[in-house]
Amino acid sequence: MNVRSAVKELLETVIYIVLVFVIVRSMVQNFKIEGSSMEPSLHSGQYILVNKLVYFHFDLNAPLRLLPGYENAPDKVVYPLGIPKRGDVVVFEYPRDVSKDYIKRVIGLPGETVEIRDGNVYIDGVLLDEPYLEGARTECNPRYPCSNGPVVVPDDHIFVMGDHRNNSSDSREWDTLPLHRVIGQAWVLYYPIDDWGFVPAPTYATDQP
Repeated sequence: MNVRSAVKELLETVIYIVLVFVIVRSMVQNFKIEGSSMEPSLHSGQYILVNKLVYFHFDLNAPLRLLPGYENAPDKVVYPLGIPKRGDVVVFEYPRDVSKDYIKRVIGLPGETVEIRDGNVYIDGVLLDEPYLEGARTECNPRYPCSNGPVVVPDDHIFVMGDHRNNSSDSREWDTLPLHRVIGQAWVLYYPIDDWGFVPAPTYATDQP
């Protein structure tokens, strides 16, 4: 093998590795749990893989805005695999500082009414059973928007909360989360090795057909 062939093979290998990395990175991202807002489900110092493909979406009108006269065409976002479901643990860009990533659980979906009353969460007036809270109460600080009464989740938004309700900065404090800020779903807990396993999403009785 001459030098030129060796260099060509090396470049092809490097390009292949880079392409694989880019493809994998576009589908999966690692994330370190920091803080106690998701206890007892997840703990500070644990590492998880985030499935970014599950909430893949695109704007049908994006190509249209390239044409003269259509620059202001409204967004028409499509989620082929579906939007986040209630109970999903999601990683997202913190709305008040998008350079930071947060992790919370999806509680309210677009169009639903979320109410925090007597230490419990109600969705459209129906009590939400949350076994992962292990009996802990959900309260609303008087300074937060949720203290003004039920919150109607706008279109293209979700209502998220941490499982450690007494120590979580979430939708109770800074309002609903725009869907486009969601990075992906917490998928696999891979470190520490003893904690390895899939991150479960509960099934709620009120969501059954």
